[in-house]
Amino acid sequence: MNTEKSERLYRQAAELMPGGVNSPVRAFKSVGKHPVFIDRAEGSKLVDVDGNEYIDYVCSWGPNILGHSHPAVLEAVKRALNKGLTFGACHEGEIKLARLIQRHFPSMELLRLVSSGTEAVMSAIRVARGYTGRNKIVKFQGCYHGHCDALLVKAGSGLLTFSSPDSAGIPESFTEHTLLANYNDEASVQALFERYGEDIACVLVEPVAANMGVVPPKKGFLQFLRDITKKYHALLLFDEVITGFRLALGGAQEYYGITPDLTALGKIVGGGFPLAAYGGRREIMECVAPLGAVYQAGTLSGNPIAAAAGAETIMLLESAKNLYRGLDRKAEQIEAALRGKDILVNRAGSILTPFFTKEKVCSYHTALSADRAQYARFFSYLLENGVYIAPSQFEAMFLSSAHSDDDIERTCSIINNFT
Repeated sequence: MNTEKSERLYRQAAELMPGGVNSPVRAFKSVGKHPVFIDRAEGSKLVDVDGNEYIDYVCSWGPNILGHSHPAVLEAVKRALNKGLTFGACHEGEIKLARLIQRHFPSMELLRLVSSGTEAVMSAIRVARGYTGRNKIVKFQGCYHGHCDALLVKAGSGLLTFSSPDSAGIPESFTEHTLLANYNDEASVQALFERYGEDIACVLVEPVAANMGVVPPKKGFLQFLRDITKKYHALLLFDEVITGFRLALGGAQEYYGITPDLTALGKIVGGGFPLAAYGGRREIMECVAPLGAVYQAGTLSGNPIAAAAGAETIMLLESAKNLYRGLDRKAEQIEAALRGKDILVNRAGSILTPFFTKEKVCSYHTALSADRAQYARFFSYLLENGVYIAPSQFEAMFLSSAHSDDDIERTCSIINNFT
């Protein structure tokens, strides 16, 4: 596979940007390669600057549930573009998108549009603290919620101790109110509440962990979080940046039948543009300015182009018959092919991760046991055979409605020949 142009562009990028990238995982560092530079994308395919074509299972890290460059979404964007790029003022498209979100996430009685998943989660935490008058939050080892200071904490920090920053440039005081629990471990959460319960504002959780690879919740785990937060009058905050509109139209809260107090959405909700949302019960969200004292603002929040793309995407998801069933079927075929090679797989709906481990991954600690060198070899093999997956053991594969039966069959055949 010729990657001469990608290599040249990477050298140029490295002179301009840290590591030559604008997001760390794109550097391919963990798989020992240089990144390929993408020229264009359509449907299920990416084409790089050297002309190599790939079946894409990254899907821009989740947003492209309809595939790349869906014609109806492109038309909606063009119509919005003809009216202007950004207003910094109210417009009808915000209302349209908010209504569509609320239709499928009724727990979001009031919501606010923002520009990124990081911003949505950060803002929702501020609301939780403002509403409860409490300082501490509980998060889970291995769950990623964006790069805001209070959430970048060392996964190795012990229970019942305050967390140390996991990134340079963050004072320890910024994370002193972040408590760490083990995902899928009820006892670790119980212990934190028994010690700090009166000062815990919220439990923040990816209902399906997808940033240490895909790790679904154990049966009863999400219900336990719902029950213990109610018992201690804390809030339950679902980070559905990945699972929102992905597992079902109503996200993980529909899929698992658990209603949180607050929700953060991103990725699919923007239809491929930078847009996210957070919201929850009316009485909680009424704390947000201008109604309340919790301040949050954004120049590009509710951007008309992004709102148009998001609204069109949701409407297409609503109208597509058996879309989620079809996504599950395709993901099941990929899963079966991986298992046929004795590769352990975790899957939730249309997101999955092949793990090179000796035991089933159900927590951050078991995820860390993965053979990353073996994953890098698997990644390189797939890439050289025209299949593009995440350049990291600890990310997810995403399926889209644009993946054809031929795409799936070809991918499974390539997997079957891996040695």
